[in-house]
Amino acid sequence: MAQKTGIKIIVVGAGFGGLTAAIECARHGHDVSIYENFPELKTLGDIISFGANAGRIFARWRYSTGDTVASRLRPLCIDLSEYGFRIHKYDTGEVVYHQRSPPGSEDAPVLNGHRGELHEVVFNYARDELGIPIHLGQRVEEYFEDGGQAGIVLKDGTRVCADLVIGADGVRSKARELVLGYVDKPKSSGYAVWRAWFSNEKMIADPRTKEFCENGDTFNGWIGPDVHFLFSTIKGGKDCCWVLTHKDEHDIDESWSFPGKLEDVYEVLEGWDPICKAIVEKTPSLVDWKLVYRDPLPTWVSKEARILLLGDAAHPFLPTSAQGATQAMEDGVTIAVCLEKAGRDRVQEAVRVHQEIRYDRVRTVQKTGESTRDRWHKTDWKKVAEEPESIAFRREDWIHEHDAEKHAKEVFDEVLGKVTGSQGESGAVLAGAPAPTAVAV
Repeated sequence: MAQKTGIKIIVVGAGFGGLTAAIECARHGHDVSIYENFPELKTLGDIISFGANAGRIFARWRYSTGDTVASRLRPLCIDLSEYGFRIHKYDTGEVVYHQRSPPGSEDAPVLNGHRGELHEVVFNYARDELGIPIHLGQRVEEYFEDGGQAGIVLKDGTRVCADLVIGADGVRSKARELVLGYVDKPKSSGYAVWRAWFSNEKMIADPRTKEFCENGDTFNGWIGPDVHFLFSTIKGGKDCCWVLTHKDEHDIDESWSFPGKLEDVYEVLEGWDPICKAIVEKTPSLVDWKLVYRDPLPTWVSKEARILLLGDAAHPFLPTSAQGATQAMEDGVTIAVCLEKAGRDRVQEAVRVHQEIRYDRVRTVQKTGESTRDRWHKTDWKKVAEEPESIAFRREDWIHEHDAEKHAKEVFDEVLGKVTGSQGESGAVLAGAPAPTAVAV
């Protein structure tokens, strides 16, 4: 742990972004606590992906025993070193491209596993190993900033103050209204996903599907017009999960998550490879999740620069980027570094430097989710026949090789000079974003 800075920070939200911000703030010497609306931790959800740029962060988090958070996450995650990613044409089922996985790295592993199980490891590391106070069942009703401080008002009227409040409270962030000065409701991306996670018993019992579980960890995708269906087996084939992205114009003011209906999934899969339906029909329950998406907000920083939006509160991602949670983690690392380098008397400058460092990188990474979705949903099958690699899931080296901590330290002084001279126009330092190229996932 770094020397104490005396900077007091409140993080609202105990998702991966909020936990990372708190863990990194603790690592860099700040006094941090978390407030979370949910009354208890539950291992909910299905598959989540973390790129090597997140694995690098997990690998730096050490226990007193000497092992790392990355080493404890790895056994819970899918291992595709043998199987790779097999991409099928939606109607014939033929494998049009077999994408190999790159060699694994101890220092920067790619980690894909059950959201709830991975979250539990990180949550317990923050609370039990680092001793970060996590206040569950605490609904934040209001954010405020005044007199050189910021704070939150809880449901019971309690006011909690700090030098900085980080709003990591998701796509329906209450902090966003204070930052923007107006209500910015979540908007549909025009797409939704059905998603499910279940055990393998019925899969193994069916001769059509047992091969997936007998092959251990697997990853297959079927690509069709405005639809893609991804199916994985994990933990040596014991667990199964699938997600199906499709067009949807539902009004998300009501909710973005509903119980899904198998009949609706079957309708979308009409005319597809029968194996897809054979997988889906084994599903005991599923969620219909409406995808919220927007370009980065004009600012993530409040007027007095004492409240900062982080992760989905500032920049929700499409699943086809496979970077949403990872970019939230990079946010958490960057603000912690900026605060340490600036010191307690320059918290506001640190917050503005953070945005300047992160803004263009986030915007550019976001676009990869759109480009992958559009490339799959409007596939030129003639081109795929000639160039099978054109349908690959692209792994951008400039994204995965990025070291958020190292980069923030290297550019902080330069960006601080720009921010203090111009109050920070977005777009100063983008961590290398060359033209995308298709390489192994």
